[in-house]
Amino acid sequence: MQRRTGWSRRLALRAVLALGVVGCAESFPQTTLLPRGDFARMVDTLFRTTFWWAVAVFVLVEGALLIAIFRFRARPGAPAPKQFHGGTLLEVIWTVIPAFILSMIAVPTVQTIFRTSVSPAAPAVEVEVIGHQWWWEYRYPKLGVVTANELHVPVAQTVALKMWSADVIHSFWFPQVAAKRDVFPSSTNPKAKKYTPLWFTADSTGVYSGQCAEFCGIQHGRMGLRVIVDTPEQFAAWVSRQRVGSPLVNGGKLEPAADSALKADTVIAKGATAFVGAGCIACHAMVGTPLAGQLGMKGPNLSHVGSRLTIAAGMLENTPSNLARWLRDPQSVKQGSLMVLPRSLTEPEIATLVAYLRAHQ
Repeated sequence: MQRRTGWSRRLALRAVLALGVVGCAESFPQTTLLPRGDFARMVDTLFRTTFWWAVAVFVLVEGALLIAIFRFRARPGAPAPKQFHGGTLLEVIWTVIPAFILSMIAVPTVQTIFRTSVSPAAPAVEVEVIGHQWWWEYRYPKLGVVTANELHVPVAQTVALKMWSADVIHSFWFPQVAAKRDVFPSSTNPKAKKYTPLWFTADSTGVYSGQCAEFCGIQHGRMGLRVIVDTPEQFAAWVSRQRVGSPLVNGGKLEPAADSALKADTVIAKGATAFVGAGCIACHAMVGTPLAGQLGMKGPNLSHVGSRLTIAAGMLENTPSNLARWLRDPQSVKQGSLMVLPRSLTEPEIATLVAYLRAHQ
């Protein structure tokens, strides 16, 4: 018996220490407790309001329970307590107090629901978000930009998202800036699409992590995303670069000068040949290739992929070694990935493709 008691105490101590260590961690990339946008701040305010009311209820209930336990506990020789039935005042009190507490939680909850459901009148940036197994596609229709997995937005400007899914239900979630919204399968007909709206205004520049929060298949846990909040100048420069060869600008066709510059670059010229020869063009649009102007490809648009922070939907840092690892055997990196190579690539082909992809900034 003593051994069991000692083991239980040691286990409890270890659990407490583990919780303490976790609480001392400094990096919480998907925390909801450090809001960096107006939408996230409203959700955080509601959470804190509910939390403190819950604390008040806990203190009152547990306090009354402890008082009852210690003050009215049975004592040797004490007479039996007086019995009574009913108590109108007591019943009114324990009906009114919970009703008051619930109203203090319900009113701000309903207010927040309505405030976050109203679409902004004139957002500065509009983005169409499309969920795929297992990556995110972003289209900026008014800016002429198509990209994947990394959502760039300007700081202190309202952004409106229109979201839908190309396959199964996904959930777009990046807690520090906004909130979570389910994304539903929809028709490819724009007039028949079922859009899920979401808006936010980020108040701090930086890179914020997000995740698909609805189970959507074998790689659901690795369907990450990044929200990159730029200064207005940085965002304008990013848009200018991304417009080059975009499917939304002149059907992906380059200006003669830009096209000549691409063809004159030896690395890009050799890489384009390898890109076509390896079969990449079957699933991926790429600036400077015959299918650069295509939307709705099976895989992410790879134009300017060299400028992205990560690859494989946020799973790997965008480095030459990780690119080579991915091209060598995608299934060993991300089992179940829909990227299936038609054949094994040779090491020279991989090196050429890595240089080609890295060159597209």
